[in-house]
Amino acid sequence: MHHLTTEMLPAIQAELKAVLCAEIHPPVDHLHGMMQYHMGWLDEQFEPLESNAGKQIRPLLCLLACHAAGGDWRQALPAAAAVELLHNFSLIHDDIEDNSPTRRGRATSWRIWGVPLATNAGDAMFSVAHLALNRLVERGVSADITVRALRRFDETCLALTQGQQADMLFESRTEVSVEEYVAMITGKTSVLLALCAELGALIAGVGEETAADYSAFGLNLGLAFQVQDDILGIWGDEAVIGKSATSDIETRKKTLPVLYGLAHNPALRELYAQVEHGSDFVPRVVALLDESGARPYAENRARQYSQAALDHLHTAAPRHPTPLEALTEMLLARKA
Repeated sequence: MHHLTTEMLPAIQAELKAVLCAEIHPPVDHLHGMMQYHMGWLDEQFEPLESNAGKQIRPLLCLLACHAAGGDWRQALPAAAAVELLHNFSLIHDDIEDNSPTRRGRATSWRIWGVPLATNAGDAMFSVAHLALNRLVERGVSADITVRALRRFDETCLALTQGQQADMLFESRTEVSVEEYVAMITGKTSVLLALCAELGALIAGVGEETAADYSAFGLNLGLAFQVQDDILGIWGDEAVIGKSATSDIETRKKTLPVLYGLAHNPALRELYAQVEHGSDFVPRVVALLDESGARPYAENRARQYSQAALDHLHTAAPRHPTPLEALTEMLLARKA
C-alpha cells in the first residue's frame, strides 16, 4: 500500500466520525446508533466495536484524484466522507429492497430493527452525506466549487437511484438487452466512482475539460470493475474470490455474459424459460455460455473499459505513475 494511502485512511475515518458522531457522546441516540452500527463502529447494543473499516475505495479515489490533480488532499476530506456516506445510505436501502439478511458478515439494519426504522436511518445517512459535503467551506474550498460539488452530488444521487430502479425492474422482466444492462450498471455502480474522481479534481481547482476526464476515468473504472465481477461470478475461482462462483447462475441473475448468451443462444433462452431447473442447471448454463462465446465477449468489454479508464487518467494526470494509478491497477488486476 502506498504511504499516501496509509495516511489517508485514518483521516477518512476521523472525518466520517466527526460528521456522524458530532456532539454526541455515549449513550448515543437510537438513530445515530443505527447509522454507526451500519458503519461497523457499534454492536447491536450500541456498544463500541473494534471494526475493520473496509477498503474505502470511494473516498480514497476522491482523495487520490485531488492529489493527482495537484491539490491538497486534506481539503477534499469532506467530499471523501460524503461519497462514503452516500454509498452507505444506498447500502442500507439496497439491503431492504433486496431482502438481504447480512452485510459484511453482520445482520443488516432492517433485520434487527425492522424495515421502517432502517428506512429512516438510510434517509438520515443521506442527509448526513450532504452535511459532510458542506464542510468543504471549512477547509477553505470556495463557495463556488462547494455549490458545484453539491450539484454534482445530487445529480449523482438521482442517477444512482435510477440504476437501482432499473435493477429491480429487470428482476421481473424476461428480456433485457446488453445496452440496457450497461445503462443500469452505469447508474448503480459507475456514476459514484465518476463523482469521486471528479470531486477530487474540482477541489484541486482543475478546468472543465480536466474535470470531465477525471469523471470519465471513474465511470469507465466502475464499468470495468462490474463486468469483471460478472465474469468472476460465473468463471471465478471460489477460493480466490471468497464467494460461490455459481450463485449468479443459480439465482438467474442477469449479468453481462448471461445477457449476451441469451441474445445469441436459443438453447440457453429455452433453458432459462423453464420454471423448474434440476441439479444440472448450472453446468448446462456454463456450457451454453461457453458455446456462445460469452466469456471472451465479456472479457473484451472489460478490457475496453479498463483501457478507456487508463487513457482518461493519463490525459487528466500526465505526470504518472501516481498513487491513483496504482489504486486503479490494483482494482483492475483481480483474477478469476
